Amino acid sequence: MNSSIKGIATATLALLLNYSANPAFALPQKINHPITVAKSQLLTNTLIVPGERVGPITRTTTKQDLVKLFGASHLVDKTISGAEGIGSFAATQVNLNQGRSLLIVWSDNTRTKPLDVRNLGSAWKTREGISVGTPLSELRKKLGNFKLYGLAWDYGGTILLDSSKLSRYQGKLILRVDAAPNAYEKFANDYQAVSGDSTFSSSDRHWKPLGITLTEIIVVLNPGE
Repeated sequence: MNSSIKGIATATLALLLNYSANPAFALPQKINHPITVAKSQLLTNTLIVPGERVGPITRTTTKQDLVKLFGASHLVDKTISGAEGIGSFAATQVNLNQGRSLLIVWSDNTRTKPLDVRNLGSAWKTREGISVGTPLSELRKKLGNFKLYGLAWDYGGTILLDSSKLSRYQGKLILRVDAAPNAYEKFANDYQAVSGDSTFSSSDRHWKPLGITLTEIIVVLNPGE
């Protein structure tokens, strides 16, 4: 495994994550209205800032903060495996509507420091407008002509950001693409041509018929923890 792949592997392993006012009283309504608005703004903030935050979730967010932000009924604690099945990590699933669900991977079982945020729904976007579902053609407009790993292995489809216009996000953001569900059967030769433990140019002609889209975003908040 070359040094670039080891770097991705290491990063991924380390990474592996009502108010109701009383209408009879005017004063409580006036006091709590700004709080309600502020909370509403937090819940509709779907901006990704690599290395810093995912909406209201920051490098210092704890499980208790999640309860305050989203409500306990929307949270599910779980344990996930690391890349290639190595290691296990505490995680919390945040179930929200309108494509806003996500998974937080914690640095330890205390759930007080997030390693990363992943499994992001399509509502979450970077300032560049990158989100799950963004097609390869659009990614090339935003990132330039970049390199990525071949399909069909543990790090398949991972974009090498250091070869792109977004090299400043290296170590802070992981982007992975994949082919359309039926691409392997319909375009077997093209699929095989860009598969495996090798790097390929995003301009390689074999990508074109495969329906390549962005399928995974991982936002690193506390690398190396």
